Amino acid sequence: MSISTTVRVRGFAAVATVCVIAVTATACGGTTKKSSSSSSGSGSSVTSSATANPDAPLKTGLKIAFLPKAINNPYETIVDDSGIAGAKEFGGTAKEVGPSDSSASSQVSYINTLIQQQQNAILLAANDPNAVCAPLKEAMKKGIKVVAYDSDTAKDCRQLFINQASSEQIGRSLVQNLGKQLNYKGKIAILSATQNATNQNTWIGFMKQELALPKYKGMTLVKVAYGDDDDQKSFQQTQGLLAAYPDLKGIISPTTVGIAAAARYISSSSYKGKVVVNGLGTPNQMRKYVKDGTVAQFSLWNPKNLGYLAAYAAAALSSGQITGAEGETFKAGKLGTYKIGANGEVILGKPTVFDKSNIDGFNF
Repeated sequence: MSISTTVRVRGFAAVATVCVIAVTATACGGTTKKSSSSSSGSGSSVTSSATANPDAPLKTGLKIAFLPKAINNPYETIVDDSGIAGAKEFGGTAKEVGPSDSSASSQVSYINTLIQQQQNAILLAANDPNAVCAPLKEAMKKGIKVVAYDSDTAKDCRQLFINQASSEQIGRSLVQNLGKQLNYKGKIAILSATQNATNQNTWIGFMKQELALPKYKGMTLVKVAYGDDDDQKSFQQTQGLLAAYPDLKGIISPTTVGIAAAARYISSSSYKGKVVVNGLGTPNQMRKYVKDGTVAQFSLWNPKNLGYLAAYAAAALSSGQITGAEGETFKAGKLGTYKIGANGEVILGKPTVFDKSNIDGFNF
């Protein structure tokens, strides 16, 4: 696969939120984000340790890299920017690198380059749970810590997974919210990201479990469509869903790209006020659709906190405070103390529902 050598720089912009819940191209080219610190760190791999030392101080000069699903995803920009700022707090150097597309294998070349650069930790939102496993296992063999965030890998391919909220809670709550809006009647569709996205498929699995309950007997899931986290494709998929099912009553889009594209299409169509759109989005992205009546409500966790937590988790791993074992705890800066659950999972917190009553209290 050929990778662009274009370098894109984005400085971290401080964003006011209400909490509820160096510019260099990589060796293989690719897109690189401005580092949070000019220091280069030790440049050596971190040696693995089977025993955690919770009293160990966070190391300074750590080099960590965020590898999102795609470099141009607005949601992941917010997450990674906050993680880069968090790394600066503990004296680390952080950057964002990644592909411009979200195909299953698009992240592999970047992982290999980050290994060559001897990063202390790689943080990855996986496009596919298995496609990235071989290089991630190679990274861990070399002492590089691996933290999945937002979208998990296979469990033996990383030490930690920073989850936004309980996957079951996210999936079921989206159906519950839409069900109430539709009075539990009508045809619905799901507009997802990529077919292999771990988080999307996990949530959809719980959506289907929720829909199987007796109270949803009047609701029918007619299709799961995929917009590949691409704005135009998601827009076209929305258009296609409504052409194929003109009596569609609701769309759940558990992706920030998808929900905004769906809302944009419906806002200027005859379906406005007739088709309910719900899902996961950011307040700044969805505000105009809430205020013009296209969308009554949507959900999300605080993406800034997700990136910040991921950065501190990577630092705790790299410093030997934790190993990723269940029951271990670590402090994530201003967010406080977190405990590691089963299979190395750390949960940020509960999602928040945004609507006209509270959306202006948030700016991200």
